[in-house]
Amino acid sequence: MNQLKVKNDISSLIQSEHYQAEFARALPKHLTPDRFTRVALTAFGRTPKLKECTPASLLKCLMDLSALGLEPDGRKAHLIPYGSECTLIIDYKGLVELIRRSGDVATIRAEVVCENDEFLWENGSITHRVDWRRDRGSVQAVYAEATLKSGETQTATMTRAEVEAIRNRSRAGNAGPWVTDWAEMAKKTAVRRLSKMLPLSSEIASAIERDDDQFTMRNATPTKASVPSFISLPDAEEPAEDAPNENQ
Repeated sequence: MNQLKVKNDISSLIQSEHYQAEFARALPKHLTPDRFTRVALTAFGRTPKLKECTPASLLKCLMDLSALGLEPDGRKAHLIPYGSECTLIIDYKGLVELIRRSGDVATIRAEVVCENDEFLWENGSITHRVDWRRDRGSVQAVYAEATLKSGETQTATMTRAEVEAIRNRSRAGNAGPWVTDWAEMAKKTAVRRLSKMLPLSSEIASAIERDDDQFTMRNATPTKASVPSFISLPDAEEPAEDAPNENQ
């Protein structure tokens, strides 16, 4: 396979011996390189515009996912084309899976709060009642709640306006799950805020910090060490200036 064809055929590239070995080194035992590759190929078929993204950005997202032990299955993680760059978005369910791996969290959940729900937050304690026999109305807020194995409970609550402010700072705020699954992304945003109060391993905390990059619009261009030498990478652009800090 010549160099040009390798550059333009991401499907062949991720099935190459080199990347199968890279995936094998990064993936946890419950995931095989073959399965991971098949899920990635399915994602490419589901979103054809991904093949218009640079191989470097696609490979960076896949290597990050393999290191996290997540698949680009459109349920726990999404590959979103952002111009010519591929953007990795971890979904609510993916973030919850990562946090549960920490071993200190017994349960964790997130819910949206609608205008016709009964909702009370008092000194960190949440009471939420839903009347399923009538329309709940529009979403007003979202919260996340975790119980540690010690019995301690931690909560985080955000208004819809706070969630929207964070969405507006996301590179993919107008595409992918922010459009098709807004409630799931709102839950994820609350879980991310809650995660700052949880005892997480350095690996899990690092994963969440990497996901934070999508919200602060930092430069996500992979380093040249991320891909084989026969793939040419553009020079890294200057990072976009961060938006004013929001308390996430």
